[in-house]
Amino acid sequence: MKRILIILFVIGITLSLCGQDASSFVPTSNISAYSFDGVRSGVEKLKINVYIWGQVYKPGLYVVPDDTDLLTLISLAGGPREDAKLSKVRIIRPTNIGERVLYINLKDYMETGDEKIIPKLQPGDTIVMSGTIFYAFSRLTDFLSKAAIAIGVYTTVSNIK
Repeated sequence: MKRILIILFVIGITLSLCGQDASSFVPTSNISAYSFDGVRSGVEKLKINVYIWGQVYKPGLYVVPDDTDLLTLISLAGGPREDAKLSKVRIIRPTNIGERVLYINLKDYMETGDEKIIPKLQPGDTIVMSGTIFYAFSRLTDFLSKAAIAIGVYTTVSNIK
């Protein structure tokens, strides 16, 4: 009986520690870079596929008009989380010779209002909003507290005679 309890407990802890977070969405298909959205006011409208990952409320694939900028996409994704690192937002942009990484400081934009800081998105862009040091520290302490609980329960169950 004691072994069964230990095995069930270890399985439960393993599943809770290894479970995926909803913010780790990874698209699995290559979708065409542009899609035609029709003609409005005599102007042809195109849409592009872009991705946003990390510390936003709704990460994933977004199909947006081809004149969409970074702030609009972040807003569509529910905005940045409290622990998002706004001073170093990455844009991974595919090019003919590989990927190019751009770093955007959204804090500068919020302080100056300079719209030149905010780039227009291009087809296939992947925006990555990393977490702050506090976010990494909170994840580590969460893991350590779960490990301490597991060790405590194991010790308690082991001492049952």
